Formats: sequence, structure tokens, C-alpha cells
Amino acid sequence: MTQRVDTLLIFGASGDLTARLLLPGLGQLLSDQPDRHLELIGVGSADWSDDDWRKVVTSSFGEVTASGAAVDALVAGTRYVKADVTDADALTKVLGMAAGTPAIYFALPPAVAAQVVVTLQGVDFPSGLTLALEKPFGMDVPSAEALNGELAKLVPENQIHRVDHFLGRSTVFNILGLRFANRIFEPVWNAEHIAEIAIVYDEQLGLEGRAGYYDKAGALIDMIQSHLLQVMAVLAMEPPSTLGQDDLRDAKEIVLRATHLWNDDPKESSRRARYSAGSIDGRQLPSYADEQGVDPARETETLAEVTLEVATWRWKGVPITLRSGKALGQRRREIVVTFKPAQQLPVGLTGANSPTVLRIYLAPDAMSLELDINGPGDPYELERVSLDATFGDGQLLAYREVLAGILDGDPTLSVRGDSAVEGWRILAPVIAAWHGDEVPLEEYPAGSEGPADWRPIG
Repeated sequence: MTQRVDTLLIFGASGDLTARLLLPGLGQLLSDQPDRHLELIGVGSADWSDDDWRKVVTSSFGEVTASGAAVDALVAGTRYVKADVTDADALTKVLGMAAGTPAIYFALPPAVAAQVVVTLQGVDFPSGLTLALEKPFGMDVPSAEALNGELAKLVPENQIHRVDHFLGRSTVFNILGLRFANRIFEPVWNAEHIAEIAIVYDEQLGLEGRAGYYDKAGALIDMIQSHLLQVMAVLAMEPPSTLGQDDLRDAKEIVLRATHLWNDDPKESSRRARYSAGSIDGRQLPSYADEQGVDPARETETLAEVTLEVATWRWKGVPITLRSGKALGQRRREIVVTFKPAQQLPVGLTGANSPTVLRIYLAPDAMSLELDINGPGDPYELERVSLDATFGDGQLLAYREVLAGILDGDPTLSVRGDSAVEGWRILAPVIAAWHGDEVPLEEYPAGSEGPADWRPIG
């Protein structure tokens, strides 16, 4: 039985994640639910007063024009504590401030969050405590399994929210609705009819001052190991019996367990590159290696591509390519499902016989279906058209949906522990090959589409 959270404790409240993402999402949620009663306690390392913290909360809420009774009550009563939450005494004091059922949001570096998890094992806390952690969940299979083990000592799995804000979007339900509510798609959603799939998340933004985290992660771990694998699992899952947390997460896990590198060859199925100096929309970007805080010797990639196969009856033989990069010429966030072309055109019908392509766009969520039809000119000549639709206005922030799941005790859209481990297992051969320099680190000018010799996908 789920239990609503009464107090939200944000560990790392003085950090960028809290002000930029968590608080705007919370403000939007409270505006939508004016009857919700929630206390907020910020815990951080900055030497702030309650008034300093209240100004941060108010400013972040202002970005989404948050208002209403729930917003006013939370702002009036919110408190701030300067504390080292890896210390048992400090942690006990902070937990003692929480009324009712609390949730802890770890807006902390992963190593610090792991320390707090261990410290929690030695202090008293309410039985309904909810824990919410940001990625990465470990740094490889052993560390992910170890973190799962430490968390399991504290609370049941359904009280652990491994946050993936990609799943916080309505993307999950848009994909499920498109597939399962339309008979035109599900019968052809398999290897007999689909030639290839690409999931692409290309950004025009460069490093943007995130060297402290990004230079140790890179595009593979930052985006593909977590976000894009989870999107792939939703896209490729078998129809779940319900949209409840167990059925939906079981269906994703089955996909991930069946996933492996294309031909089990990390050298042939992966590519990596990093940007050199260039310009994007008039902005001059330095070479990644020259960005402040970057250690060039790490050879961190800013563009990663991996091709996988889901070895099930539905997907055997279909290459699924995941790609993500920074400082690219075009912002591109989409799932591209390319169907096989028609087996044969009737004699006399001319045209390229191009494959049907379904594109599902992320943030804002929309779709297009690209088809060949008889055009307005020569009736014997095929022309390309696109049928377009939007899924909604896209006004809900991802973290609004994430926080709703946490505060309502619903982990459906969070990453389950076994799935977190599978993400590392799938990409372990690629990570090893890249560390061993078996896959060359190529370069591309900022503002380009990537290395000139890379085959376009999707």
C-alpha cells in the first residue's frame, strides 16, 4: 500500500540541481495540487539562514509562476539546515525535524549519496522513509550491485526511487498509447517488418561549466547507459498486463536482460568522438580539451554511439542504435523506427520505394509518419509525405512528474535495482574497449553533425 510523503528533505539543497530542476518541478506540482500539504526542509553545505533558503525557493517557484494555497504554505514553513549528512549525529538531528512520513532526495554527488546510505543504517528513521537518488547508480556492475545491497538494508525496493527524468516525461505513456491503442502498429512492431531503430539525443549545448561531473562520465554514461537504454526498454517491451509498477518495470527488465551489443563486438558496434573548436548559432566554443576543468588525458567523449540487439523473438536481427552528443549543429531528440520497404512495386509505379519511417520526438513530444503516396503530379510517380501529430502541450516539467511519483509513493517511472545493474552489464564491453583504446577517439568541429566519416542514423 502506498503512503503519501508529508516532509521532503532535500540533501544538497544549496546545489545547482535543486534550484534549477527540483524546486521548479515542485512548484509546478503544488500549483496543480493546491490541497496537498507538504513540508520542505533544505539541507546543504552553504552557510544559509531560513530566509536565504526561502529566497531560493521563491525564486525557483517564480520561474514557473507557482501559486496557490499549497505553495504559500510550503514557502511560509520551509526551513534550512547546514549539516554534514554523512555524520550520524547530524543525520539524526535532520531526520528528527521531519514530520510524518519523510522522503529524502539525494541531490548529491553519487559517492556522497552512497556514504549517506551507509550512515543511515546506523540511525533511527521512520519505517515509511522514501529514498530518491540521481544517476549514476554505481559506476559498473559490482558497484551497482553493492549500492543495491546497501539500500536494501534500509527500505523495501518500492520505497527506493532511482530517478530517471526521461521516464518522468509523459514519453513513456505516449509510446505505450501509440503502440497498444492502435492496431495499425502493434502487428508490425517486430523484426519481420522493422529494419532498424535509432534513439538520438543530440544537443547544441557544450560543456556549460559541468566539467566536474561530465569529464568523469562522458556521453556514454551520462546519456546512453541510463536514459536512452530506459527509453529503448519501453519501446521494445512486450505488452504489460497493467500500467502498475510491477508489470511495467518487469516488462522493461525483460528487454534489458535480452539486450547485448550488436554481434557482441564493442569495436564494431560503438563509436566515440569529442568536439574541437567551432561555432553554434554564432556562439564560439573552444575545443572540449581546452574547456575549464577538463583533463584531456581522460579522453572523455562528447559524442557516443552504440548499436545493440534485443535477442527476443520480436527483435532478433534488428539493429537498435543509441546516440547522444554535445555541441552538435542540430538539436535532435527523437526515436526513429524505420520499416522495411515494400517487397515489390507494381510495374509502372515509379519512385524510390522509400521505407516508411515513424519518428517520435521528445521534449516537446510529437510524432510524424513518413510515407510514399501518389502525388498531385504524375499519378504513377510516388512522392514523400509526412503525417504529423503532437502528444500534448508539453508544459509539465520532467521533475514535476518525478516528484509526484516520489511524494505519492509510486515508483512506476523510476529505475528498479535490477535494471540499473543491467544497464552497466550491457555496456561493460564498450567501456572496457574504450578504456583500452580499442575504439579510436575521433573529433568533430563544434557546430557540425559529427565526424565526417560517420554514417548518418535515422
